[in-house]
Amino acid sequence: MGRVAVALAVGVAVVACAVAGVAVGRRVRSKKKWNRVVGVLRELEEACETPVGRLKQVVDAMAVEMHAGLASEGGSKLKMLLTFVDQLPTGSEIGTYYALDLGGTNFRVLRVQLGGRRSSILSQDVELQPVPQHLMTNSSEDLLDFISSTLKEFVEKEQNDSETSIRTRELGFTFSFPVKQLSIRSGILIKWTKGFAIEDMVGREVVECLEAALNKKGLNMRVAVLVNDTVGTLALGHYHDCDTVAAVIIGTGTNACYLERADAIIKCQGLLTTSGCMVVNMEWGNFWSSHLPRTSYDIDLDVESPNPNDQGFEKMISGMYLGDIVRRVILRMAQESDIFGPVSSRLSTPFILQTPLMSAMHEDDSPDLNEVARILTETLELPEVSLKVRKLVVRVCDVVTRRAARLAAAGIVGILKKIGRDGSGGIAGTRSRSDIKMKRTVVAIEGGLYTSYTVFREYLHEALNEILGEEVAQHVSLKVTEDGSGIGAALLAATYSS
Repeated sequence: MGRVAVALAVGVAVVACAVAGVAVGRRVRSKKKWNRVVGVLRELEEACETPVGRLKQVVDAMAVEMHAGLASEGGSKLKMLLTFVDQLPTGSEIGTYYALDLGGTNFRVLRVQLGGRRSSILSQDVELQPVPQHLMTNSSEDLLDFISSTLKEFVEKEQNDSETSIRTRELGFTFSFPVKQLSIRSGILIKWTKGFAIEDMVGREVVECLEAALNKKGLNMRVAVLVNDTVGTLALGHYHDCDTVAAVIIGTGTNACYLERADAIIKCQGLLTTSGCMVVNMEWGNFWSSHLPRTSYDIDLDVESPNPNDQGFEKMISGMYLGDIVRRVILRMAQESDIFGPVSSRLSTPFILQTPLMSAMHEDDSPDLNEVARILTETLELPEVSLKVRKLVVRVCDVVTRRAARLAAAGIVGILKKIGRDGSGGIAGTRSRSDIKMKRTVVAIEGGLYTSYTVFREYLHEALNEILGEEVAQHVSLKVTEDGSGIGAALLAATYSS
């Protein structure tokens, strides 16, 4: 072979080796990038682990905090607010009753006709009005005028109004803001939440303010009860099933209430009741324990929130926050690697990935995960990613959702433990399960995160069975109770009407 041929052959070999080297280098770099992203996922999975042993620690902590919150004001992160509701609907209620429901950006008026037989709601009328944005920050007079005007228009649509105007109409008022309850029909507003900021109403008696506005409109109406949405849900649940002892809302926010024995309340606070029990509003969104599996993403979300060091449990399990936790994980992955392409500014925008979008990605059953691709592109403005990356996103959604659902289940069992319905004999747990005859126990449950998110609901039920064990779990039932915040308040108005 001539010198030229040899040189040419050597040159070709060198180029081939160089090309091969570049290809190998790319594969190595690509693998390293993927490994970094997988490492982020593994860290998340480990930090979010909720083995049954850990869940039982959360159960015990919840029950102990409930006891401490009842024992003294400020004794626990749980408010454990007495509601003065010591009677629940029995099913014998008859007549027409009203409810006002103010708990967010919408305001509702309801009228319920009761037939006197359990579960006999003969008819119900509902009118929903969005609260104008300016009324959420103006004066109390403006807001209450809007409420009373809406109610007046609703009442005037009644048939045979001339007959019903003779009697005083009984009204239940669902007011889902922090209130220091003074009696069944009175309470002082502690602070506004959910975007409301009407300073001249803070510290004032809520029912007194409302009835003054109703009188100005010439409405012959009396507020029979002042409750929040969880108490209304418990009332409606008990109306349909007398074994209902607690209510939980798991939606945009989360809270719970339950039926506490009178002797426990008397022992802790010296308050007498007219019956053997009273409903306690836990405000469980503020529950905290060192046993909760907190991640760096939870810490960052809390620090950047309007209420740092507050509502710790809610920030781990409710619909307001789950989507944003997922967004923060995806952002971290995008910063670790270029598998998502250039980091979009929208990916850095808090709460842009709302939980309904997260659940849509999680429950995407299409072969190519087309819904995942659409949401990543349209909502987060990320370029189209591979199926492998889409599966990774679904996995992130699964980890965050599973943790939330299992912690919610632990919270529910914590309530059951406090009232001796978990098969362990209460907080002390001195009796064996074989010594305890389990009562049928129903928990009313409401909220879109539970009712609309199938995977969340399945994980919650799975954890409930794991914690309680099959023998006990068969006696506990979670029942969806729709519109408890409205209908429940009307039912309580019937219960407490004079």
